Amino acid sequence: MALNAYLKDLVESPVRSLADVIAYNEKYAEEVKTNSLFSVSEENVRTELRKHTQEKVEEWGQDLFLEAEATNGIGEKEKAALQKMEELSRNGIEKLMTELELDAIVTLRSTMSHILAIGGYPGINVPAGYDSDGVPFGITFGGLRFSEPKLIEIAYGFEQATLIRKPPKFEATSRQQKQSCCFL
Repeated sequence: MALNAYLKDLVESPVRSLADVIAYNEKYAEEVKTNSLFSVSEENVRTELRKHTQEKVEEWGQDLFLEAEATNGIGEKEKAALQKMEELSRNGIEKLMTELELDAIVTLRSTMSHILAIGGYPGINVPAGYDSDGVPFGITFGGLRFSEPKLIEIAYGFEQATLIRKPPKFEATSRQQKQSCCFL
């Protein structure tokens, strides 16, 4: 229901509800499979975007969309689960941080991001290092609700103290070099 309200209020969008999203995905499924041309025209760019969308639909499916569309909102089971999550948040993160007078909790990578999101807590992930293959990883600073200014201050302080982040290097492959001709 909240998603439908959000989509309805978009200024410029071909979809205004979850039902519209489902119909949009179904409408372009066949068109995308049969149209493999690519040139710089606006219509072909749109087609390529639709193709990308369809690839994601095929990868992830529309099952969740269809299930959500078949409901009338949040049921009793979901309401009970939300209440339980709120209780766990109050007696977990909030209690721990309050009792220990913590400004933030820190974890490697984003292992606690789902816990923060479920509880409605802010979190910020910043570069912390690179693995043996040179792939970057970060640490997450999480805090209580409305502690965003403090978290930003802490994260910025960590970044300035460590100076770990390296600017990304772009090395185009021969395929990317060939494709770049189409976007002149």
